[in-house]
Amino acid sequence: MDCQKKRTVSVYTDVDKELFLQDIYPLRRPAVLKGVQLGGCTEKWSVDYLATKGADHDVKIHVSSVPQMDFLRKNFLYRSLPFDVFVKRAAEAKHAEYFISEKESYYLRSLGEDPRKDNADIRKQFPSLAEDFLLPEFFEKEQFFSSVFRISSPGLQLWTHYDVMDNLLVQVTGRKRVVLYSPRDAPYLYLSGDKSEVLDVDHPDLNRYPEFVKARRYECCLEPGDILFIPALWFHNTLALQFGVGVNIFWRHLPPACYDRTDTYGNKDPMAAARAMQVLERALRTLEELPEEYRDFYARRMVLKIQSKAYSTLLEERDMGEAGETEGGEGRAGGNRETGGD
Repeated sequence: MDCQKKRTVSVYTDVDKELFLQDIYPLRRPAVLKGVQLGGCTEKWSVDYLATKGADHDVKIHVSSVPQMDFLRKNFLYRSLPFDVFVKRAAEAKHAEYFISEKESYYLRSLGEDPRKDNADIRKQFPSLAEDFLLPEFFEKEQFFSSVFRISSPGLQLWTHYDVMDNLLVQVTGRKRVVLYSPRDAPYLYLSGDKSEVLDVDHPDLNRYPEFVKARRYECCLEPGDILFIPALWFHNTLALQFGVGVNIFWRHLPPACYDRTDTYGNKDPMAAARAMQVLERALRTLEELPEEYRDFYARRMVLKIQSKAYSTLLEERDMGEAGETEGGEGRAGGNRETGGD
């Protein structure tokens, strides 16, 4: 998409915990990490190996007749298959057996034993495969929240959304393109909850979403063995260029009391943010008691107060610095950084 400014994601090589915490994590920007030890998974996890060594139970999957899955409009079905059958189907371009059509797409997002109570953890749901996977511990053990096992059909594209926790997207097999947008560009993403209404980020309907062109597009392509650090609140959209297997590792980077204890998926807004949104909804309903002219006036006053009390001048300065960096060429950072800037 030429009408949207595109920036590359910085790449770091030979990343260990010290390099990550000192030079990468404080920047609060996405980063591709290479050279991290992941165990034997990158060599072992073929389709046949997964089918043989994977779970011995059924898994709940998304099934769609089109490769662009849309969570807002629910253009997919939930179905269950034995894990070995699912893996073989997901790797196929055309299916002899299917639910909707012979070219349907599949997506697995692993769940806890009881999704209402248990978080996803590859060590519990897929213990045989977890033996091959060395979990990168770039955080303290008590911060760990979940490790989500994911499998995607080739060509599968997932909706743009944000997560409230920091996470590492480990691409074990296959290649995956990831498009990201800064939390600062939320006003241009046409949000419905934590998801963007703009499904096709490559060919958006600009008559319907004209402000989308203002969002700064960050993009990277993950090769097998690569890890993408996605800071909390950064929007991301993934496209499986090949049949791919990955693991998402989420951790609580805020104090535990900030999170909803009933949240097993890790996608509920922090408690304080949820309360603030509820207060805002009540305030907006109260404004409806006024005539249009008064409602407009006091709504603008509310916006100005929110801007003066809650907007971050530090983040504005960071954005300006980033703009200067990209205009002046590649930025500098400690560690083994390969690329940066636009």
